[in-house]
Amino acid sequence: MRGCRSSALIFSSGVLSIANTEHQINEEILDSEIRLIGEDGEQLGIMSSDDAKKIAEERGFDLVKIAPNANPPVCRIMDYGKFRFEQSKKEKEARKNQKTIEIKEIRMSPSIGENDFNTKLKNGQKFLADGDRVKVSIRFRGREMAHTDIGVVLLKDYAAKCAELANMDKAPKLEGRNMSMFLSPKPVVPAKKSSKNKAAKPEAPAEGTATEEKTSAE
Repeated sequence: MRGCRSSALIFSSGVLSIANTEHQINEEILDSEIRLIGEDGEQLGIMSSDDAKKIAEERGFDLVKIAPNANPPVCRIMDYGKFRFEQSKKEKEARKNQKTIEIKEIRMSPSIGENDFNTKLKNGQKFLADGDRVKVSIRFRGREMAHTDIGVVLLKDYAAKCAELANMDKAPKLEGRNMSMFLSPKPVVPAKKSSKNKAAKPEAPAEGTATEEKTSAE
């Protein structure tokens, strides 16, 4: 098996950890002396790389250099193919559980009508509910640059109507002919379980005290 780019194991203070490096395995390991770790993590001592290869071969495993910068370099006996497969599965699972936050942009004009504003508001609220950041921008054209205060009012109104879902990351700011602000979704707070009031238990009658049952006839 040839050397390839992957994750490597680094031995430090008795603990094996993962690091990205270029592996050297089997015949590629040419060091005169290495420190060898067995397939179960046992320390097998310092020996020549040829002796280490023989031990790995006798046990039916690969010899993998896991700490090339150590003195002497550290090698481990392992099933390298199985290790690569398991690492690939872990990386795939990590990517699967990773949520990518996107930035969605809502564009408006300073003369936007109420209906169009409400439509763009609903779109922004949907993006925020999905966990995405939202950039709301207004483009000023020609003489509209004389009334940039309208843009500030529009953007602040938009942010206020998204207040239940989002925080304003970046207040309205004019850059050239564009004014924009950023909204980020609020972190989801788990709902508290409603505590039910436990019914008070009736006190047991004192010893020697008789209790009566009353029945009422309809």
